[in-house]
Amino acid sequence: MSSIREALEQREREMLAPQAARSADSRGRLRPEPEDDVRPAFQHDRDRIIHSKAFRRLKHKTQVFFAPAGDHYRTRLTHTLEVSQIARTISKVLRLHEELTEAIALGHDLGHTPFGHTGEHVLDALIPGGFNHYEQSLRIVDVLENDGRGLNLTWEVRDGIARHSKGKEGAPVGVASDKRAVTLEGQIMRVADLIAYVNHDIDDAVRAGMLNPASLPREPVQTLGATSSARIARMVKDVVTETQNAGLTEIRMSPPVLEATLAMRRFLFDAVYENNVATAEFTKAHGILSGLWEKVRERPDEFLDRRIIDQEGIDVAARDFLAGMTDRFAVALYERLFIPKPWVGPISWNQL
Repeated sequence: MSSIREALEQREREMLAPQAARSADSRGRLRPEPEDDVRPAFQHDRDRIIHSKAFRRLKHKTQVFFAPAGDHYRTRLTHTLEVSQIARTISKVLRLHEELTEAIALGHDLGHTPFGHTGEHVLDALIPGGFNHYEQSLRIVDVLENDGRGLNLTWEVRDGIARHSKGKEGAPVGVASDKRAVTLEGQIMRVADLIAYVNHDIDDAVRAGMLNPASLPREPVQTLGATSSARIARMVKDVVTETQNAGLTEIRMSPPVLEATLAMRRFLFDAVYENNVATAEFTKAHGILSGLWEKVRERPDEFLDRRIIDQEGIDVAARDFLAGMTDRFAVALYERLFIPKPWVGPISWNQL
């Protein structure tokens, strides 16, 4: 008698496009383990990521604006959820594996630092050998979660997480085969990430008074649309149409939409990510993280994982500790270690 999982795997074989990944055909996990009776492998991975501590910490990590006063600004968690929604929409239309797509989307930013991309730049300068959040995301799911045992995810999810990053100049599609995810589901993650942040970061910058909608570059707006919802719809439709027209050989965008998207990203870097306000915040984040970097290395037994120190060295242990912090934890620890507390002497009757 077949299990519920095997019945679901059969459904995948019958319903998904020939180019889709399939749970039963996974290249496997880092360590062999019995399969779940109910959940196919990629669904199981999705659930493990959602229940991880690193995923919960995303709610207190910066997307663009550090500790925003308003309730409606994005955090790294809400960014991740928006990416997941866009990615699943594309995957569903193309009849690809939605849960594999979702698992990659939910896991892609687990390794992000406190203070957003500013924090990543600071750690990249501090840490010998540099720092990349996508490498740290993979390290979290492979090693750090579950008390050092990792989440033991499938190869396909790990490949998608490791290859999602584009940087300031990288394209979401059309990259060399050795630089993109092997699965189409992983390639969707790369383009969905850009669609999400280009649009929601504009929305947040307008809400913060940093950006006037009228200042958005005219030609990209004409191509993509005047509102976030219109632009997302245009981009998603373009991705699915171009990918279908190419026979699902790889995830694609049309040249006009791709160029308009990249132009909008260049505008955001100049107007939001690297403007005078961002530079001032970079200085603050540098002070906090560099101070913590030195202090935790001076007092490793108090702050760092002794197992990691013994196996991989103090720099790796300090990197894991700092990169895993939420913004508010980093600030609170900095205050505890560096900001003197007012001294209060004995209380006597004549002081009352």
